[in-house]
Amino acid sequence: MYMTAQTKWELFPKRYGFFPYIFLIYLFIPATLLMKEDGIKQVVGYLLLLLFLISYRQLYHEEGTGRFAFWLGLQMIIIGYQSMVYDYNFLYLGFFTANFIGWYADKKQFQAAWFALMGTLSLPILYHVIFTGDFSKEQFYMIPFLIVILVSPFGIRSMNKNMELEKELDEANAKIKELVKREERTRIAQDLHDTLGHTLSLITLKSQLVERLITKDAKRAIEEVSEIETTSRSALDQVRELVTDMKTKTLAEEVVQAEQLLKAANMNVKINFPFQMHVDSSLTEHMLSLCLKEAVTNVVKHSRASKCWLLYREEEQAIIIQVKDNGIGIDNQSVEGNGLVGMKERLALVDGSLSVSKNSGTTVEMKVPKVEKPEKEGEIHA
Repeated sequence: MYMTAQTKWELFPKRYGFFPYIFLIYLFIPATLLMKEDGIKQVVGYLLLLLFLISYRQLYHEEGTGRFAFWLGLQMIIIGYQSMVYDYNFLYLGFFTANFIGWYADKKQFQAAWFALMGTLSLPILYHVIFTGDFSKEQFYMIPFLIVILVSPFGIRSMNKNMELEKELDEANAKIKELVKREERTRIAQDLHDTLGHTLSLITLKSQLVERLITKDAKRAIEEVSEIETTSRSALDQVRELVTDMKTKTLAEEVVQAEQLLKAANMNVKINFPFQMHVDSSLTEHMLSLCLKEAVTNVVKHSRASKCWLLYREEEQAIIIQVKDNGIGIDNQSVEGNGLVGMKERLALVDGSLSVSKNSGTTVEMKVPKVEKPEKEGEIHA
């Protein structure tokens, strides 16, 4: 026996929370106005109000579909009819419709719906002024509220657009983080191939040699076994180093480790880093930390320098980190090596840049832009 999945019925989608239910309070005003009517006119009035409630519910479920415009138009017809036939105060139902008009992302659809709403609110007023004379000067107090109804779709649409842009920004950041993970996996795989691959191949060859020597030259076999042990310990150290590199460090932690590494290499270290660094995101900070580590490692391995400067400064639009040394400098071929390509790729992920210059040593400059995050907006869908 097969069971088919059934969609659970709900009055309003859960993602909108309690706000749609709070809006229902405003239906008590037109419901009260209908109490002064009698007979078939009262029955028709309540039926139209029920139909308005149904359209209100459907608009939450039909967002983004072709039926959305139908239910929106039905609301306007009900508002216009009840405002002319029953009471002009039914115009306040326009707050419901104005909210949904703000959901239109397409400019032409938004404009068409807004002009339709303006007509819906204007015609009943003209009707009462011209034909019934029931719209006295005292009742012009509602004009400001009608203006608010007409203006509110613009505010709602603007907030929706900002929220959509913020959502797209979050999605883009998530994709960048995923790309960073992939890039790090590629780097680790390359490190394993370049270091452990060679070491394990050497262990394999020496093991085969020991197998041949063990019956012919026991003394030589023991020496080879000792070398295998030394090589395997080296491989273990390499694995530990790779695992350490995989751990995310803050920029401040990386500066401390860089200082220790440079002093261990008998270099005079000058550091100009503030206690608090205003890096916009953890992703940017991680990229800067990795690049700083790579730059300092290059100084220790290749520069033959006696002094090294680690400098940090902030500009209005950017954060700049410099690693300078007084070593032998860098040639054109080395610019494309020593991990500099990887540093450029990491910084590019956060719209940063890398520059290398030779002037009585080498200066490596890392620059990343500051990003001003938009203020969080509250949910505006009713």
